[in-house]
Amino acid sequence: MEILTYKELDSHKKAFIFELDDVLYPERDYLLQVYYLFAHLLEYTETVPPAEDLVAFFQKAYTYHGAAGIFDRAADAFGIDANYRAQFNRLHVQAKLPLPLLLFGEVENLLKAIVSAGKRVFILTKGNPLMQLNKLKQLAWGELAKAIKTYFYDELVIQGYQQPLIPILQENHLELADVLLFGKEDTIKDTDLEHQVDYLPIQKFLNSKHNHIG
Repeated sequence: MEILTYKELDSHKKAFIFELDDVLYPERDYLLQVYYLFAHLLEYTETVPPAEDLVAFFQKAYTYHGAAGIFDRAADAFGIDANYRAQFNRLHVQAKLPLPLLLFGEVENLLKAIVSAGKRVFILTKGNPLMQLNKLKQLAWGELAKAIKTYFYDELVIQGYQQPLIPILQENHLELADVLLFGKEDTIKDTDLEHQVDYLPIQKFLNSKHNHIG
């Protein structure tokens, strides 16, 4: 499959909106570091299980089953006290990662091309706003940091916007036809307004090695 680049995009678009996880960067890079920190915290506190063993378990469990229920899998396998669930969840929101998060190389090039063309870049990300903000802070943005504006989907919904694209368009004086949305899924599954926006799955811009992200 031919990889798309900025030059294949509609030149009339004024703004480009990106999701975060598995769109700008591989989410596993964040989660596996969270699991690493938790494993070492647990070893330091309880002395068992060995952090190396728990990290290996998390990596395998995530690869085969994803993040859902991963604490319970680890707790069953290693006898981890349920009281540690709160710390496990807290690390997802507050973790200071050992390593910075790196953008997909192809997406970094796409972002740079968009900015160089004088177009605008927004992030509209779903999930716990505090956790998403923590991820954003630890991404290696470089010079792109000052060119990107972020919106938190869940926060906008709490504010009463059932269609969070509306305040983004209004605040930035854009029409629906002016924007292109990038996401992880092949098609949009959410609000009626989002079904009307031009959309592309980020996989069309990634090398085949990224085809099974997540």
